[in-house]
Amino acid sequence: MRTLKYIGRRLLVLVPQLFLISIITFTLVRMLPGDPARLELGPLAPQEGVELLRHQLRLDKPLPQQYIAYLQRLLQGDFGRSWVNSSSVAEDLLVRAPATLELITAGMLIVLVVMVPIALLSASPSRGWLARAMRRISFGYGLLAGALPDFWLGLVLIFVFFSVLGWAPGPEGRLAILDLPPERVTGFYVVDTLLAGNFDTFKSALSHLALPAVTLAFVYGGPIFKMVRASMEAALRSDYTIYAEALGLPRRTVLLWAMRNAAPPAVVVTGVVAGYLLGGAVLIETVFNLNGIGQYAVQSITTVDYAPIQGFVLVAAVFTMMVYLIVDLLQFMIDPRVSARAS
Repeated sequence: MRTLKYIGRRLLVLVPQLFLISIITFTLVRMLPGDPARLELGPLAPQEGVELLRHQLRLDKPLPQQYIAYLQRLLQGDFGRSWVNSSSVAEDLLVRAPATLELITAGMLIVLVVMVPIALLSASPSRGWLARAMRRISFGYGLLAGALPDFWLGLVLIFVFFSVLGWAPGPEGRLAILDLPPERVTGFYVVDTLLAGNFDTFKSALSHLALPAVTLAFVYGGPIFKMVRASMEAALRSDYTIYAEALGLPRRTVLLWAMRNAAPPAVVVTGVVAGYLLGGAVLIETVFNLNGIGQYAVQSITTVDYAPIQGFVLVAAVFTMMVYLIVDLLQFMIDPRVSARAS
């Protein structure tokens, strides 16, 4: 019951947050340079036609009236229509969101499966060859992580693994040009191809996802890596760990206790980084031509297309808040101090 009450309070806070975000986004987007009506009709269109289109799009109305009309449509699930493509923004986001979520999920899995174990091993006080190698790797990665721009690293990986070595496919999208997309079930090509039993297309989808996911994980996994290592080192050097070892407890038990005490700060940083992954996916999708909502937002900004920009910002806000809610719930479960304060 305490957990349900906590979730209920957090979801209630979500409503005014989204309302304020919608107001800020609506106002800032309309401060972008350029006239959407002129951009849609072209520079040679007569001024009368431009004014007529501005009237049809309600751009000639005061901002409060425009926002009220936008909010009424938004409450009905209508994110508006793209003025450039004449398509529904909600449908565009639904079609493109799985590509972005697949990229973010793959990047986070690489961080959790590869980088976190390396960070834990490098935090060990052992003098074995494996621990020494992990410490050297972590030292080098700590210097590089965060210092390399994601788009630059993506271009370097394309050059090395596609142009030079030929081990990876080029930036042609989520599949090879001649491959047909699988039947949509989850929208994740890697999952849908497995469900369909199409292993050739599965290999193609996995190979096209590898370089973007590695780029995302390498650049944005640095804070998680450093926090896991620092928290684990502090836990292993703490008084309760030394006391547990002095009592003769098994090494595995001591490590599990240390990992649990090191988990809360690492979970918080992981949640913060997961929120940033959506922003990082914007440039990576453009470099690798993945056609996700990040690339959709970039194209909308260049054409001053209001509705897709607003839709992307709202989706990003909901995604970030859901991630933070999951982080808070994990903290609620693993840290008794948080659950005691929440109750």
